[in-house]
Amino acid sequence: MTQKAILVTGGAGYIGSHVALMLAEAGERVVVLDNLSTGFREAVLQGTFVEGDTGDRALVSRVLAEHDIDTVMHFAAHTIVPESVSDPLKYYRNNTCATRNLLECCRDAGVRHFVFSSTAAVYGIPDDGLAREDSPTAPINPYGTSKLMSEWMLRDLSAATDLRHVILRYFNVAGSDPGGRIGQSTREATLLIKVACEVALGKRPELTVFGTDYPTPDGTGVRDYIHVTDLADAHVRALAYLRDGKSSTTFNVGYGKGFSVREVVDAVERVLGTPLPVREAGRRPGDPPRLIAVSDAIRGALDWGPELDDLDVIVRTSLDWERRLGH
Repeated sequence: MTQKAILVTGGAGYIGSHVALMLAEAGERVVVLDNLSTGFREAVLQGTFVEGDTGDRALVSRVLAEHDIDTVMHFAAHTIVPESVSDPLKYYRNNTCATRNLLECCRDAGVRHFVFSSTAAVYGIPDDGLAREDSPTAPINPYGTSKLMSEWMLRDLSAATDLRHVILRYFNVAGSDPGGRIGQSTREATLLIKVACEVALGKRPELTVFGTDYPTPDGTGVRDYIHVTDLADAHVRALAYLRDGKSSTTFNVGYGKGFSVREVVDAVERVLGTPLPVREAGRRPGDPPRLIAVSDAIRGALDWGPELDDLDVIVRTSLDWERRLGH
């Protein structure tokens, strides 16, 4: 009997490429669908690559049928919070409407398992800065709202069909493959550690710190940073969970501790050995002051435990990849 395949949408992007590689190395048959608007063909190191859009129902239906897909891992999305504030319809078109098309194709093709790349942005600003899976969802930007709407569609489809799902709500993903094979290559990136590493290597003139008057210990925003390899491992474990016949659920994926922007800058300077040029600016719209995961659920249900839970390791792998890009 032919092995069923896994469709990884957005699998040429930052997170999707790490997950696709880990799945392939675990012996899975992987098909990557990506329109290469922000992804990179060279990031797909194993499996079958199909160039196209998740909003193209004819293409998606054909891929699901031709490759005998029974699991979809959905990463394809726009992810830049400030851009979602200035151009919300772009985010609802790509993140929400395209996901609706994908889900319809999955229903029609009898896809059994769905792992969804969601975000801590669905929580908005929790009162204590800590997000639990049952915390109120009150996104403060269109990016978070577009992802939450997709969660709702997936929940409702699972209730009406045999499809079962795991929603993974990411916190701040950073770092790159420790083996240096793939990494964060996004152009015009806004992720703090990526930007700081670009500044460290002279690819940008300075690092801008947005907001120094937050109600945090040093006035800058505090986030829960997770290494992309640990996040990829959570996806592999989510697939095993669904294959075991367990019920649909939602998990936070974070380390459960936060670092401020200034602490991240300190870590980059520590690993680099030299200071960074830093400029202070006002707050960006849509940024909460503090957002940290409560991740007990995934640790228990998936037996997930991070192996790269060290800010310096995250920074070092990011810098190593940035140096490779420089060459």
